[in-house]
Amino acid sequence: MANEEPIAQHPTGFKLAARIAASLTERFGERLPVDPGLAGLEELARIAGHRVHRDFLDQAVEPALLRLLCACALSAPSKSDLQQTDILVVQDPEQRRAVIALMPDMPWLKDAPLLLVFLANVGRTPQLARMRGKSFPNDHLDLLFNAVVDSAIVLTTFMRAAAAVGLGCCPLSAIRDQADRVSALLGLPERVIPVAGLCAGWPAKTGQITPRLGLTTTLHQDRYRQENLDGQIDAYDRRRAARQPYRRQRAVERWGQAEFYGWSEDKARQYAEPLRQDFSAFLRAKGFCLD
Repeated sequence: MANEEPIAQHPTGFKLAARIAASLTERFGERLPVDPGLAGLEELARIAGHRVHRDFLDQAVEPALLRLLCACALSAPSKSDLQQTDILVVQDPEQRRAVIALMPDMPWLKDAPLLLVFLANVGRTPQLARMRGKSFPNDHLDLLFNAVVDSAIVLTTFMRAAAAVGLGCCPLSAIRDQADRVSALLGLPERVIPVAGLCAGWPAKTGQITPRLGLTTTLHQDRYRQENLDGQIDAYDRRRAARQPYRRQRAVERWGQAEFYGWSEDKARQYAEPLRQDFSAFLRAKGFCLD
């Protein structure tokens, strides 16, 4: 609810509203109105100005602070209060090196003060049935889906909590590139899988705001609409390239050097290569039913 005091009494609100509007314009290419008297502008400014961080100061994150942030993250909503998410902190130096070695395209990880892995834990739920002598007819794909969604919510909540205290983060989907080896290294039991990694620390520099597809493409009302999608993607390619061009082209040896290289070309090239084709086999080996 907007504050009912006169807007003139909100000089800080004006600054925050302007900051939010500027971040969203950079993000979506569209100027959104922001009420300077709106409650919660500081948090909205952090969310709108989200940046990924890969450069960190050589400064440790205190264990008490990390535990606090994890507790805040695990305070996030949980589907039916099932609590199917765990966080694993990779702290031992040898263990860190072994996990990071499985993500060779990210050498900057070795300098990140924190390395966490967010886990979907489906093992506890059927255990409740065994403990209480109940049947468990829900061993199917939805069980896994619920846990993965909850893990993503906890990951996002951790990032918001980290940003609130000044930390920078970068989520790591590459933790799933060799999910079986990660699982073995971390000692993950049956029905517990890595959903995403996360590195975090005190930022060494300000990150960039990454432009996103326009709201015309991704925000729908009443019914899903998809008119002129190719044109919308092309417009986004041009807008993004003007602000944040790619520094190099992907797989030039296969696809050549494109005269114009935008987001759609990069993602098309990325997904022209086979990725994680053994992931479903890994899930079945971990005891998941995918039916």
